[in-house]
Amino acid sequence: MAIGTHTRDDNATVKSARIRGEETKPSFKTTELVVYVLAVIGVLIASYTVGDGAANNGADYFAADKAWWYVTLLTIGYMVSRGLAKAGSRSNDVDPRTH
Repeated sequence: MAIGTHTRDDNATVKSARIRGEETKPSFKTTELVVYVLAVIGVLIASYTVGDGAANNGADYFAADKAWWYVTLLTIGYMVSRGLAKAGSRSNDVDPRTH
């Protein structure tokens, strides 16, 4: 019997279609999404809690604009990592509009 074929009870050979799964998981099932979300939350909490220390001069060591810059860098890193993960994957989409 050849690979990809099955034999029925009456000895007739029936070809079966092999269904290939996608090489990568959807983003919501990956640990990189969890790490990304936790890192963004950590940056925003750190920005909120870090003030001017004991100086009381109104200076902010970790201002909102710096925090959002780090969130932007985290987002770019996450998008690049997902792009690299998806680069070699095949689509199982049967929608004729996407071909």
